Amino acid sequence: MGQGQGVEIRNASEQGLDPDGLNRLARAIEQDSSKGIYDGAAFLVGRAGEVVMHGAVGHTDLERKRVADKDDVFFVMSITKQITTTVVLMRIDRGDLSLTTPVVEIIPEFGIKGKQNITVRHLLTHTSGISAEMPPGLPLDQIGNLQAYVAAACQQRLNTLPDKGVSYNPFTAHAILAEMVRRLDGGDRPFRRIVQEDVLDPLGMKDTSMGLRPDLAGRRVPVVFRDDTPGLFEPALLEATNIIFNEETEVPAGGVFSTVADIYRFAEMLRQEGELDGVRLLSPAMVELAVTNQTGTDRNDLYDYAREMYGWPEWPAYLGLSFFLRGEGVFPTPLGITTSPGTFAGLGAGSTVFWVDPERELTFVCFAAGLLEEAASMLRFQRLSDLVVSAVEG
Repeated sequence: MGQGQGVEIRNASEQGLDPDGLNRLARAIEQDSSKGIYDGAAFLVGRAGEVVMHGAVGHTDLERKRVADKDDVFFVMSITKQITTTVVLMRIDRGDLSLTTPVVEIIPEFGIKGKQNITVRHLLTHTSGISAEMPPGLPLDQIGNLQAYVAAACQQRLNTLPDKGVSYNPFTAHAILAEMVRRLDGGDRPFRRIVQEDVLDPLGMKDTSMGLRPDLAGRRVPVVFRDDTPGLFEPALLEATNIIFNEETEVPAGGVFSTVADIYRFAEMLRQEGELDGVRLLSPAMVELAVTNQTGTDRNDLYDYAREMYGWPEWPAYLGLSFFLRGEGVFPTPLGITTSPGTFAGLGAGSTVFWVDPERELTFVCFAAGLLEEAASMLRFQRLSDLVVSAVEG
């Protein structure tokens, strides 16, 4: 694919993509960064298993004047959830877990204050009713200590009854899922090692780790906000990850560092129904279930603030098992208006996205430096995603 800054387009026409259309994508990112909307980005487009575009534009450390590089290592934020989910789904494929398994069967101390009936399915579909807030009183430097986090989360009360609505859970649901996997595994391997050995190594994701591996630190893109609009996430909390995240940090909901090329490999495994380069992680049936709408017509109340702030309409949550889905209709979506209804994705706060359009055999990964408020980031990725689709000629 080549190294360094710039944009490489290859075999696009052979894969039914217009090179000029792909160049519009690069120019759009370049224009955004030149205006200071965000600093720059690394991105990749694949079609039918072939990389047709791999690029980096702008800067990924503006303070140090470091130009964007295709091999930059980004904090992928909540794209971590899809990686953690894959570990969970692998255990379901093996028969160690079921979607209907109550959490208390594996973590008995979780079953207090109304949380006794929460299942694996509830956690994966954001319908558990547990708090969206981090446990009160948990020191900032303990966020990445999985056992400490879970112990604190067990003490929180249920907020709403399970299955009474969709409320995206930014932190706790996937920490609980990870602790279930760790205990089922025997308790000897840290969850970050389970992720490494069971998912990242088999997929050849050499530039990816849960926690910041020392050999990746020199290429790390710092978390810096460029949009001071009050919104979903507190900038100071996310920027604190620059300091508190290290090699031993375990945040199963948002603690992975990676490159666009590595996340492309992960996305391709899913596009190919659980297998990549002869290595199978998931059964085709499990992948199909994971990227099928599990939340019906319920809205995701995560975006209620944006509906009020910007006058957005109400639309279904369209969530699979932790995967965001395009669904049908016209509404704000980082997956793009023109992607196919079956398109599925992972998203990271204000900065990262990957999606797979199975109908078009199209994969897009984009990591941006200089975070935007979440609603603004959604619209940014909606525009870029539609530019990718507009390059498809057949």
